[in-house]
Amino acid sequence: MLIIGIAGGTGSGKTTVVNQIIHELPTDEVCVISQDSYYNITTDLSYEERTKINFDHPKAIDFDLLVDHLKKLKNGEIIEQPVYSFVTHNRTADTLITHPRKVVIVEGILIFNNKELRDLFDIKIFVHADTDERLIRRVKRDIEERGRNITEVLDRYQNTLKPMHQQFIEPTKNYADIIIPNDRYNTVAIDIVRTVISHKL
Repeated sequence: MLIIGIAGGTGSGKTTVVNQIIHELPTDEVCVISQDSYYNITTDLSYEERTKINFDHPKAIDFDLLVDHLKKLKNGEIIEQPVYSFVTHNRTADTLITHPRKVVIVEGILIFNNKELRDLFDIKIFVHADTDERLIRRVKRDIEERGRNITEVLDRYQNTLKPMHQQFIEPTKNYADIIIPNDRYNTVAIDIVRTVISHKL
């Protein structure tokens, strides 16, 4: 099993890179695990309290469960990935049955912050994008997909996202084996990743 970690700031284009890699592999040989599925359970908090959680801080992630699930996949076991709702800011009762595959891709902004998790990655990729570009993508996504308003999105960006990116995400670029400047036409970087995957498999 080959485990690939793909990190980068919010709106950097991680999903695009993930999709480009998946496109190169047979569907029955790859699975994706999103860090966003592993936000801590917050059932004990009111909705108002949940909206105030700093979701861009490593403490918001249940790294223990994520590490445990990756280890189980490596051992050939099936896992039940949590399903997280960005509307209610909490996990749902649903789970996603995930089978072990030849290639497991783990993606998320904070996945290089936890050493135990980081050490499980065979390849570490960091997707880098211009700050303005990331903000534009974040604004569009949060309004269109997550029902936020522009004021809420910009306040969160200014007060939480930007400082957390500078403190916890940008420095983890140093752990990356490959840094991909986010450009949808960056076929060279994807070709390199594909070659590395083929070689490892």
